Amino acid sequence: MNAELKTQTLPMKTAAAEKKIHKDYFHAAVSVDCVIFGYEDRKLKVLVMPSDLEEFKNLFSLLGDLVGPHEDLQSASQRILKERTGLDGVYMEQVQAFGDTDRHPSGRVFTVAYYSLLNIKHDGLQLSNPLLKWMPVYEIKQLAFDHKLILDTSLAKLRHMSMETPVLFHLLPEKFSLRELQELYEAIQGQELDRRNFRKKISNKGWLVDLKEMEKDVSHRPGKLYRLQFAETFPQKH
Repeated sequence: MNAELKTQTLPMKTAAAEKKIHKDYFHAAVSVDCVIFGYEDRKLKVLVMPSDLEEFKNLFSLLGDLVGPHEDLQSASQRILKERTGLDGVYMEQVQAFGDTDRHPSGRVFTVAYYSLLNIKHDGLQLSNPLLKWMPVYEIKQLAFDHKLILDTSLAKLRHMSMETPVLFHLLPEKFSLRELQELYEAIQGQELDRRNFRKKISNKGWLVDLKEMEKDVSHRPGKLYRLQFAETFPQKH
């Protein structure tokens, strides 16, 4: 009863009045930036394109867009991926929000970053713009806006996730060797890994199934082929 009485005595206002009182706070935009990772030629790559803003002339940027008035964050990120790559159901992980006051020259823009993992050799991959480019992550020194910070933050999260969950398997074909798997982990970590220690750690995870098959048509000694233990339940694998 006391709680009800206290609630009833609170001064009430309408949403319209709230907006009028704090009108300056309703003039910020929200965007989504997608860090789309791929893997090719033993290198971790990210999809970028040249910035179309004069302030960032000759710089590449990540792929992003403003969130529409009737669009939620997840829908916006999925729309960007679909528009740029032609793919649905790509693995996506929210990273964090970025809100520095000077991050966008056009005004106050908050952005929420997502990283995605897709197979560059996916049959359905159709890049929407000839200016889109797969750039090796470790060759990138500068990007437009605060996109280098967003890229670095996303990479740090991917590194952590790769040791806790089999998320990197999105970047591999259905069948793969331990050599290929280690090369992928090395590309993510940015350093060579001890072969014995790596195989021991992976074995202890219980993620792999030995297919009793060997690599074919390779220039090196053929290795055993494996697949992900629960590939049938691993969501959105391409």
